[in-house]
Amino acid sequence: MTAPYASESDVLETIRAALAPHGLFLRGTINFAPGEAGPTLEGGKPAACVVLIGNVGGSVWEPFRRWREGEPDGGGAEPLDNWSKQVIRPAAAAAGASAYFPSDPPWQPFQQWAMRAEGLKPSPLGILIHPLYGLWHGYRGALAFDRAMPVTGEPAGGHPCETCVGRPCLSTCPADALAGATFDIGRCRAHLRTGEGVAGCLAHGCLSRDACPVGRDYRYPVGQLRFHMAAIEF
Repeated sequence: MTAPYASESDVLETIRAALAPHGLFLRGTINFAPGEAGPTLEGGKPAACVVLIGNVGGSVWEPFRRWREGEPDGGGAEPLDNWSKQVIRPAAAAAGASAYFPSDPPWQPFQQWAMRAEGLKPSPLGILIHPLYGLWHGYRGALAFDRAMPVTGEPAGGHPCETCVGRPCLSTCPADALAGATFDIGRCRAHLRTGEGVAGCLAHGCLSRDACPVGRDYRYPVGQLRFHMAAIEF
């Protein structure tokens, strides 16, 4: 470790305090059993634990937007990924942890980690749905440790989609991308190339996502919705 922390709980509190001004939270902890597959730390040692870091609702939007405005190139080709690394890596280094990101190889199973740490399950759109935050949350990185860490939060439990009346996300999609057993990304992208798609989902965010009744208080601000839609390759 690179600092004289009193305890492992103190490590997490220090990380939490460092990330809070950026709208990032500790989203869950996985302590791996002996012999269980986890990421490999620098030096080749297997990690004993990962702590997920992510946003809740639009918590990262204003810090990210202000950072991007101050960057000469607007943050580069992948601004949100670049910002996440710039924020998370120093916190990892100070805590003696290795940082991993969804955008970087070696690809780590972030969705599997999230399902295990928070008890989440996929929605029809493929996005993991949270009983409180709905579809308005995300994972920006993970810290891997060579030792077990205290659990940050408890699994949310339950699957809101199983008790959802009418499932409005299915009928709202203007591209019928949810008509089959899985989300049809091809149909979605084709629709976004039309005038209706440009004026609808691209301008205001995915209409099916917005139709979900769970976690509406955490809906992303319009600027963030447009940012994410503009990043779709179609």
